[in-house]
Amino acid sequence: MQKVKLDQLCNMQSGGTPSRGKSEYYNGTIPWSKISDLEKSNDGYIYKTEEHITLEGLKSINSRFFKKGTLLLAMYGSVGKTAIAKIELSTNQAILGINLKDEKQLNIKYLRYWFLTIKEQLLNRAVGVALSNISLGIVKDLEIPLPPLPAQQKIANILDKADELRQYNKQLIKKYDALTQSLFLDMFGDPVKNEKGWEKIGLGEISKMASGSTPSRTNENNFKGNIPWIKTTEVNGKIINDTLEKISEEALENSSCRLFPKGSIVIAMYGQGKTRGQIGILGIEAATNQACCVLKPSNKMNFQFLYYTLSMLYDDLRSLGRGGNQPNLNLGLLKNYELINPPINRQNQFADRVELIETQKLQVQEALAKSEELFQSLLQQAFKGELN
Repeated sequence: MQKVKLDQLCNMQSGGTPSRGKSEYYNGTIPWSKISDLEKSNDGYIYKTEEHITLEGLKSINSRFFKKGTLLLAMYGSVGKTAIAKIELSTNQAILGINLKDEKQLNIKYLRYWFLTIKEQLLNRAVGVALSNISLGIVKDLEIPLPPLPAQQKIANILDKADELRQYNKQLIKKYDALTQSLFLDMFGDPVKNEKGWEKIGLGEISKMASGSTPSRTNENNFKGNIPWIKTTEVNGKIINDTLEKISEEALENSSCRLFPKGSIVIAMYGQGKTRGQIGILGIEAATNQACCVLKPSNKMNFQFLYYTLSMLYDDLRSLGRGGNQPNLNLGLLKNYELINPPINRQNQFADRVELIETQKLQVQEALAKSEELFQSLLQQAFKGELN
């Protein structure tokens, strides 16, 4: 199969950011996309943007405006993330707008799916410490496998159908999560406002709280064991059943690390981006680093109820952060943090109902895993010429 440089097939231009110091450039009617809009486009399309600019703002960035159907590619931050514009819009400089020179040569959906297969390649070529990025030159020099247009359309259609299945499962999971949140609000109200007037209790009164540590990396044996060791990047609102890194018994003995039991709740005290305030629950016995606060299971509160309460309090927990460029939480702040404490029988009732919801959700998660595996398999076959 022949390969052709993208520069021969596509016109490419990045967007721009109107001066934030000029209010007349913002709150207009022209959709203006940022990387965060691409990150939210779960189905690969952008239908709306968080911000809008005015005509004056658009002129200030040399009228960088993209038509409906433009493929948008993240060059900064979430390098390689793509979405197709379903509306006419402008973008900031972190996004590259890609339009086809000849629609009889290249299918835009085929192009988007191909970008999914080379995302790791783009990440490996990205530069920058604080914010990784790729250049326009790198994208122009990329070579795409170019079968005849009917074959491209066939590949795009097959992948569309496989993608529809996994998107359907993702939406079902979101509905189950929304059902749990609705159940919580119905039974207990907003845990920040506490309009139902529940008694409150400090986290430190509920459970023993502790943090972990990082064994010395100068001793390579410390990270050659099989004991799960959690970092805050792995605390993301889910059950933690495995970790990227494992430590040894030696590391456990020669550091401040300790093992926490299954069922413990983990709170991320600091970390990049949205990490601070995230929670997880241990599905395994594990150790953690020093950026994690761990609450061991206790009979003073139903821990399923506590887990969902802390999930609902994410923004409130984040607001406790102290420090300069990267505000942190600490054990002292968290021990004194108060939250609602309804009667235990009501907490148990909530937990029983959630268990039923989670049982149904687990079935969908298993279906999602299979549909994701199918999609990835078809994706790899498609661009190796193996999809018949």
